[in-house]
Amino acid sequence: MEVRCRAPGKIILAGEHAVVHGAAAIAASIDLYTEVRISLHPSGQENELLELDLKDMGLNLSWPCSQLKEVLGDCSADGSVLVSCTSEKLELLSGLVAQKNMPQENVQLNSGLYAFLFLYTSILGYKPGKAVVTSELPMGSGLGSSASFCVALSGALIALSEGFSLKTKEKKDQFSFRKNDLELISKWAFEGEKIIHGKPSGIDNTVSTFGNMIKFKKELKTTNPMMPLNSTTPLKMLITDTRVGRNTKSLVSSVSERVLRHPDTMTSVFNAINSISDELALLVESPAEYKVEVSEKEEKLKELMQMNQGLLQCIGVSHESIETVVRTTMKEKLVSKLTGAGGGGCVLTFVPTLLSAAVTEKVISELEQCGFRCFMVEVGGPGVQVFPC
Repeated sequence: MEVRCRAPGKIILAGEHAVVHGAAAIAASIDLYTEVRISLHPSGQENELLELDLKDMGLNLSWPCSQLKEVLGDCSADGSVLVSCTSEKLELLSGLVAQKNMPQENVQLNSGLYAFLFLYTSILGYKPGKAVVTSELPMGSGLGSSASFCVALSGALIALSEGFSLKTKEKKDQFSFRKNDLELISKWAFEGEKIIHGKPSGIDNTVSTFGNMIKFKKELKTTNPMMPLNSTTPLKMLITDTRVGRNTKSLVSSVSERVLRHPDTMTSVFNAINSISDELALLVESPAEYKVEVSEKEEKLKELMQMNQGLLQCIGVSHESIETVVRTTMKEKLVSKLTGAGGGGCVLTFVPTLLSAAVTEKVISELEQCGFRCFMVEVGGPGVQVFPC
């Protein structure tokens, strides 16, 4: 049996940092994907292995299934029953990965490997098989690469689990998950994200699973702080990866410290960012049938992004590399804002419908000359998808 599953990355359109302090944030899927292909091997053979091929890294790892069972013990291997990774199990997984003597430059992958082993054995048990992973998403840049991996992996594992059946779509080369299955995939992916990040918000795995856009606010008086948004107009963004690493925890802490020093002022800033998120949510769902309406809608979006970037700058999370992108794109009357934690990472530039290809190419060329990497993406597309092999 073999299946491949892909899941998108994500961007934060509005609300970074302020969301930690009670404001709303808007997140959306992008058409950059992580793909996981899993093939199960016949059981009952000698030297059964669980293999992991990380194509982009050039890493090929394997564990004997008998060793996994000996170390981790018996497990229910039921994908329909969600379980969390205990600290004791995490220690055992750490030992299994440590035996591989990972090169120093790949040590940051360790938590992802723990998540892989946990999700695979929890859903499929100790069945021999091989997982091949490829991704279009840069790691550690705020585009949800780890959630994309966890969602694609969970989707493939759920699709291969016993008693599961996919819903056939009109296209012969594609199946689809049912809503209940998507909710289960998102929950399993969240368990993987907890292994990788400790205390994730749940935004990344939700967007990667369901696609489109969501509005997230901790204080929404519902059992689920995430509200789906239905975008009525296609959006294009130029994503610039500054290649500048950032420390998310440090940036979040610096904002909290600024709140302590200037409580009233920072509350006003967060309220303004909340208003931007609220207005943006209404804007993306508003109809725009004619060119004039589309242009007006895009102009409002640009203004909201510009204001959001200014507010992020004033709370201290911008960076010289981000401001370089803002200045470079501003020459062509384009608007940019950071996405995610800031301090480097990635920057969004809104691409209007009527912008010429020549202008886009010129901007990309100038940004690449600065040492940055650029991706043109469509925003708000489908979430996790599964394909037969």
